[in-house]
Amino acid sequence: MDPLFLAAPRVSTYLGSLALTNASGFFFERDERLYLVTSRHVVIDEGSQHLPDRLEIELHLDAANLTRSTGFSMLLYAQGRSVWRQGRDGGSEIDVAVLELDRSQLPAGAIIRAFTPAHLQTTFDAVPVDASLLVVGFPLGFHDALHHLPVVRHAVIASPYGIRFQGQGYFLTDARTHRGTSGAAVVMRDVAPSAATAALPWKLLGVHSSRMDMGNRDLVLDESLGLNCAWYADILMTLTNPSAAPKAA
Repeated sequence: MDPLFLAAPRVSTYLGSLALTNASGFFFERDERLYLVTSRHVVIDEGSQHLPDRLEIELHLDAANLTRSTGFSMLLYAQGRSVWRQGRDGGSEIDVAVLELDRSQLPAGAIIRAFTPAHLQTTFDAVPVDASLLVVGFPLGFHDALHHLPVVRHAVIASPYGIRFQGQGYFLTDARTHRGTSGAAVVMRDVAPSAATAALPWKLLGVHSSRMDMGNRDLVLDESLGLNCAWYADILMTLTNPSAAPKAA
């Protein structure tokens, strides 16, 4: 099985014991520290009053028997302060959040595949306009409920990769997405993996955030644009910088 499926756990949000929403995420490792990456609006969305106090991700326990998995709970606050990291870009919030996982608390035998800084796509001209991308996540919470695996949707670049769309830190993709895909990794096959990326031969381009639409679209006459925002994945280098501190919320 492609290791990509083990790099993207299902994310569920809770307020106490009350289940709130389903979302997507992926693992990122830097300097031996392990992080969960998802969308900022998954951990907090003031506009919709989405205010969870913990996340739960699903971890596999046996590479030979994928039906064996367990939930792993992650608190979003400690002593009244948020523990995730987020950033700002040009005065507005970047819709990406990272939470560090305490490796000592992970269940024994947890199978995790993680992206690293070596997986980041830093050469913009190496992503042609006809590049084939994948969005790896859990649309509407849908997944292989027996083997606890995500699904992948095909996508293509819809705005020039390397140019900040409308001056913001994201690019556009053309793909069918749904609620629950927020926080999904947007990846491209690495056709010449290095020793550092061979175990997970994919280039990490972005973090899927949300669908983009026209505010004046006629809901009866006009179909949805089918376009999506994906924040450039290099923001992870800022958010996982050892000197970065979680922002209070």
